Amino acid sequence: MTTQAMEDARRWLGERGVRQAGDGWIRAEAPGQPLTAGQVAHSWAEEVFADDDLDAAGQVRLAFGLLDLLDEYWVTCEIRFAHQGPDGPLPADALWDGYRRRLEAERDAETVTYSLWVDWFEDRATVETAFAEVLGNDVERVVVEGSDALVRRARRVLACSGPVPWPVKENAYDTAVRLPALHPALFEGLLAGYHDVYGALEPAAALVLLERLRLPADTPHVQELRFVLAGGQANHRQDPGVWDAAVQACS
Repeated sequence: MTTQAMEDARRWLGERGVRQAGDGWIRAEAPGQPLTAGQVAHSWAEEVFADDDLDAAGQVRLAFGLLDLLDEYWVTCEIRFAHQGPDGPLPADALWDGYRRRLEAERDAETVTYSLWVDWFEDRATVETAFAEVLGNDVERVVVEGSDALVRRARRVLACSGPVPWPVKENAYDTAVRLPALHPALFEGLLAGYHDVYGALEPAAALVLLERLRLPADTPHVQELRFVLAGGQANHRQDPGVWDAAVQACS
């Protein structure tokens, strides 16, 4: 995320008669009818990818600037639509660099991680590439360098990696466990992998990984997850009653 990207997006909206006013937005032709950030996203995010004054990479960068400015999930939807649309795919360097930068930023990244989770990771056609680009390809560097920005990205990706198939993420998990700062996020990924409707763990391997994690003593659901994995359960949907039994057994 960069200030320049936000300013470029602000200027682009201004050229279309849309400007920020207080906590909202207004259009030049209807200044008495304020717009929410969500309304701006739904009305103008798609138009970014029809701007012939920009090449494809420029359109991607502008779209991410619009995301920074509005912090609206719909902008990420339009990015994905453009990527999978008739004029796609989008330039991979610009697309995934945009995600990585925002995952590394100190600013809250909930919109970005939600986009990864429900769009890129739950889609079996995109999950392998998406996970590799935002973490899998350079997880070794994350662990070795351990910079704040890299660790921040890894934490965010691991925590929302529940839907990622086990064979796709196993190597990244096995590498990330070497860095204790990533253990809580790894646990979040394991727990979500068990509960997410698209998730699936390899119970034996996941249990081995779970036993390597050093977590705060008050971390909830550690014992329950250990119970279901020891019983060979790969996902909550396999038998919902098993989790209830785990809660009772561990209480």
